[in-house]
Amino acid sequence: MKRAILLSIALLAFSLAEGAFAATISVMPEKPIQGDPLMIRVEGLSATTTVKSISFDGKALGIVSYTAPTAFYGIDINKKVGTYVVRATLSDGTAIEEEVKVGARRKAVAPLGIPEKLGGNTATSAAKLVDTLAIENASLLGLRTGGHAFWTKPFRYPVSDPIVTDEYGYSRKTVGQTITHKGTDFRAKEGTPILAMNRGVVRVAREGRNYGKTVVIDHGLGLQTFYMHLSKIKVNVGELVLPGQAIGLSGMTGYAESPHLHLTVRINDISVDPVTFLGFFR
Repeated sequence: MKRAILLSIALLAFSLAEGAFAATISVMPEKPIQGDPLMIRVEGLSATTTVKSISFDGKALGIVSYTAPTAFYGIDINKKVGTYVVRATLSDGTAIEEEVKVGARRKAVAPLGIPEKLGGNTATSAAKLVDTLAIENASLLGLRTGGHAFWTKPFRYPVSDPIVTDEYGYSRKTVGQTITHKGTDFRAKEGTPILAMNRGVVRVAREGRNYGKTVVIDHGLGLQTFYMHLSKIKVNVGELVLPGQAIGLSGMTGYAESPHLHLTVRINDISVDPVTFLGFFR
């Protein structure tokens, strides 16, 4: 009888010890909406257990070791509202899942004109704006990305005094055309140093008709940051940049009526809310 009691206690202790290492999935933000990034983390792993894969709605994601095995997913601004499954497979064969409910983003609308340097507020210049934006956007899709994360430290704001002047996700009514703002604008007077948000490799350093002087930094595994309307570019394609390094100066080149920085964050070619993304690292 005594032996049986001791065996039961031992089995209970073993069970509790195993439970202490029960892996779980955490997802930020807790209540995501269309256009949000997701930070997916696998926590509570034992010392000998690793993560083989993480997926969202069946799509495999890259994994970076950032305090815990972590993956990022970009929710398209037009993604169908509903419940999706995040799945992680561990090295011991265990599979764990978590449901994520994606809510709707409020679609705000605001007017925005076309500067004279791009033809002014005419139907002809509006049509040309839309056509050339499509061409520029296509040229910025499918950019090379590293097979591993280039960063280990938290992401940071690209300006020293971040003040948002235009939020992500609203629609701009421009002379009969509707253009979705898939980035965040920050106040930055002409010549303000623009800083790399984290370690990465420069994939684009050029000037476009609408985005003006643009720098794109690849942080690996499909995570990239875009800095637009610069007055000066201070880096070259292929260059490895460090967190906080000045990569250019703010300006109003391209489709801009006043000096500012337009920041875009993309995860596997999906533009997400930069402010929500930066909130993961506070």
